[in-house]
Amino acid sequence: MGSKMENLQETVQRNCHIADASHAGDYTLCIYLMKMREFFRWEAGEGFSASLDNRQVGRWLREREALWESLESEEFAPMRIGEHEYDPFDSGAINAALRDDDLVYSGGLGINNKPHFFLARLERYDQYNGYSLYVADKELARDLTSPPAMAQGNNIYIRRESLKRMLWEKLESWNWNQPDNAMGKALGYYDFKGDVDQALEAMTDNELETILLHEIGEIRAGERLGQKWEELLITLPYTKAELMLRAVRDHLADAITTLPALLENGNEPSLHFYFGNLTHMRKHLSPSLMDAYRHWQESGHRARLEELAGRNEEHWSQLTEQILQIEPDPERQYVAAIQDLIENNRL
Repeated sequence: MGSKMENLQETVQRNCHIADASHAGDYTLCIYLMKMREFFRWEAGEGFSASLDNRQVGRWLREREALWESLESEEFAPMRIGEHEYDPFDSGAINAALRDDDLVYSGGLGINNKPHFFLARLERYDQYNGYSLYVADKELARDLTSPPAMAQGNNIYIRRESLKRMLWEKLESWNWNQPDNAMGKALGYYDFKGDVDQALEAMTDNELETILLHEIGEIRAGERLGQKWEELLITLPYTKAELMLRAVRDHLADAITTLPALLENGNEPSLHFYFGNLTHMRKHLSPSLMDAYRHWQESGHRARLEELAGRNEEHWSQLTEQILQIEPDPERQYVAAIQDLIENNRL
């Protein structure tokens, strides 16, 4: 990589540090420490199965927190490519400028409006049913959260390295007490005891399609819900209502694409992984979905899952329409109204 690209890499990484300076504290202590260990592993170029020196990690962690503290008041820097400067959130223009360099970039907002940036080697670019799909390989700059996928407009960014790291974190978490659950069943399809690296690679390849399906569902759900939904979320940061709204939208997105496709393809490892990734809130809002999963495990038949998948979309679509009819008011009574509406319309 030439000096021009090295400067770009440094700028993206600095913007990642600035974003982390404001949002790294959003995690619980346990999750924070796990993510910091994996962030260290990435920076040090260590393999997933390599043992880490706790003293070295601790020293790095203190240095990183000191860096974040020094950057808390800094503004995000523009991307300079050649003679042009770009807003760091203008991913489309930046990727157009990087087209001949086999690089991919993304700058966007995630949960709780946390900024995310990354720069990576481009593994492949495809047009997929009207969507532009960027699959990133080796990451050159990233933040702490490092989501494995993001959708911006009709552009979908899937980060192979971040997906693999997320799967590794799932494996480490499951290994604490190895419960007999959906995540354990998904992991059981791969030889993690014999060859961790090969197993991670195989699972990453398999779950790329699931991630893609969900992101397409997110785009289509966003088209239906419109700007009013996003504006509503902005008024509810760090509230139970926000968690409920995000869970409802995720259910709608997966009802549109993910679950029907997984059932049609008969991809059992990915089906288990899908259920293993459902949040507590999503499980609470869709008890029938969990009942149908348990029935499949007990009987070996997916009839209940397939029947539920057939009416999932209508239910969540109607619920989102009802939510959008609730108008915000100065006394914030609408917050309780949203929570009651969602609670009374669990599926």
